[in-house]
Amino acid sequence: MVAGSRARSSGPTRRSPRQAKAAAQMAMIRVAVLGAGLWGPNLIRNFHNKQTSEVLWIIDRDAERLEEVHAHFPDVQVAKDPERALRDSSVHAVVVATPTSTHYALAKEALERRKHVLVEKPLTTEVNQGLELLELATTYRLTLMVGHVFLYNPAVRKVKEYLDAGQLGKVYYVSMVRTNLGPIRSDVNAAWDLAAHDVSIANYWFNAEPLSVSATGGTWINEGIEDAAFATFRYPQGMLVNLHASWLNPRKARDITIVGEKRMLTFDDMNVNEPLRIYDKQASDASNRQTFVDSFASFRASVPEGTISVPKVQPGEPLATQCAHFLDCIVTGKQPLTGGREGIAVVRAVEAMQRSIHARGREERVEPC
Repeated sequence: MVAGSRARSSGPTRRSPRQAKAAAQMAMIRVAVLGAGLWGPNLIRNFHNKQTSEVLWIIDRDAERLEEVHAHFPDVQVAKDPERALRDSSVHAVVVATPTSTHYALAKEALERRKHVLVEKPLTTEVNQGLELLELATTYRLTLMVGHVFLYNPAVRKVKEYLDAGQLGKVYYVSMVRTNLGPIRSDVNAAWDLAAHDVSIANYWFNAEPLSVSATGGTWINEGIEDAAFATFRYPQGMLVNLHASWLNPRKARDITIVGEKRMLTFDDMNVNEPLRIYDKQASDASNRQTFVDSFASFRASVPEGTISVPKVQPGEPLATQCAHFLDCIVTGKQPLTGGREGIAVVRAVEAMQRSIHARGREERVEPC
């Protein structure tokens, strides 16, 4: 195990806590990345920094893809069989970036071999599987983390600050749109692939899990796999969160609107320079009074007045922050922001969403553990 992990040391040398921490921080964490597809190279780039971590293995079933990746990282071993990396005792941590349906089996084997694990979202497709992984990580004192990367986005964290400070007042509802034209998955639907991001964001922002959900979806490309999903989650205190997730859309969108009693806020992740806008507008009986308008131009302009502010958001790569956090959790033993429990909460919500889709929109309870 890497120095600083939570496994017990059998060496005769005793160090002070400060010495142990300093040694742990200087240790190089050796990583195996399982999956070199669309997202894999970004993970490899961040972990193969040769300062705090290095990638020893890149695993992918596609030989052509392996050859391409190896050309960019010639000093890293490559293989098609994950066993090559999992049985390597010099590997301290495993990153699972394979198709969703394979997450559970690969993460379980890695944990059983006493390796720290970062799993791309979602953690699993069944709550019971997630609970089993969490139990293994707890038993072996290993870090289990889920790649809910948007929680490491500076703008998302800034919104969290506003919400915690009560600057928007009571939140009435949240509208979230996440669309692309592809990639089209063949093992899970758009709820698991896309909506999982937004559920993780909502849970994080409001320190809560949804109570119930009503959802529907459409299937056009692969039989039995929804290409678009629409859902409304009910959160505590009457708040609604509406999701639109689709990989069949001509526009890539990452839009969120929060409507509060005091202010309203929008988050546009595609706007790199100004992702956040705060609207000093509110709805009330007084603001609903009708004014006299006698032209089409006046009608279009007859909206409540209010200032719009654009908060400054510090730039940064969310994935780099996420990867650094994973390494820090391994070294210090602290719990990840997006750990096993948080990952299971997302799985629990999307499972209920899936049940509702199959029940043609029937409201389904999000069962607590």
